[in-house]
Amino acid sequence: MRDFRRLKVWEKAHELSLAIYKATATFSQQELFGLTSQLRRAAVSIPANIAEGCGRSGEPELARFLRIVLGSASEREYHIILSTDLCYLNKSVSQHLLKQVTDVKRMLASLVQKLTAER
Repeated sequence: MRDFRRLKVWEKAHELSLAIYKATATFSQQELFGLTSQLRRAAVSIPANIAEGCGRSGEPELARFLRIVLGSASEREYHIILSTDLCYLNKSVSQHLLKQVTDVKRMLASLVQKLTAER
């Protein structure tokens, strides 16, 4: 069992979740149960699944959870693009969030590769 708080990728994913919550605070009230909720749920699922995977037994199971997380990161990426196109996010905030997502995805892919190569 690993301590998820020691993983740099978890730390980055958590920071991104905080940034998503801050950015969506200004979204239209009519989006509260739509795009705001979708973005926040996808945001929270990434560090939460990293934590859950760390609590499971063995590297293969952790790698499986990290693959799920990669899908959630791509979902989050799309929601950021959609939010920008709908003018809920300005370009600079959007670019910053997208860079954070890309960094997290890169780190996740690298960790999955490392975990699967060790078997």
